[in-house]
Amino acid sequence: MKQLLFALALFICVGVSAQFGVNFKTATHSFGKIAQNKPVTYEFSFTNTGTKPLVIETATAGCGCTTPAYTKQPIAAGKTEKIKVTYNAANLGAFVKDVTVKFANVAEPIVLKIDGEVVAEKK
Repeated sequence: MKQLLFALALFICVGVSAQFGVNFKTATHSFGKIAQNKPVTYEFSFTNTGTKPLVIETATAGCGCTTPAYTKQPIAAGKTEKIKVTYNAANLGAFVKDVTVKFANVAEPIVLKIDGEVVAEKK
């Protein structure tokens, strides 16, 4: 009986992961040195690797200096989409920022990371 329940649970988990999947080309980006007060943006590209449409529930930045932008429309199976992440570059110094992306029907959120160093603008 335990073996049957285990097999059923495994089948359900494999079936769900096949229906809803996402693959990011990269989950990190380094801007290097950037000028103060000149916002920078990077687009994180991902593909819906599942068999059902994929929906981004939320993309949340760790602070107000980072702004994610993403489609609210379902992403069809096999299609590629992007999440834009903009950093405002107001404060001097090194930074590391996270954006947590939660997809509907995908158990674990994905954490995107940006980093760089804001330097004084040359006059």
